[in-house]
Amino acid sequence: MDAKEFFVMNNDELTAKLKELKAQLYALHFKHATNQLSNPLVIVDTKRDIARVKTVLRQRELNISVEPKASVKKSK
Repeated sequence: MDAKEFFVMNNDELTAKLKELKAQLYALHFKHATNQLSNPLVIVDTKRDIARVKTVLRQRELNISVEPKASVKKSK
């Protein structure tokens, strides 16, 4: 998921998403251990999504309103 998508969710949705992502990560580790996972990079992506959710929750806890900036392309 994109980081911007997490900023529009409320805290309850983020907590539910975090729980869902942790369950998904557990299942991915199990599939990887039994050689049933075709793309192991999915594990890395899931870990990054978990970190993004935790970051947004922590920023809200500390009342830090940092939203991702729109990507700006540099002109030559």
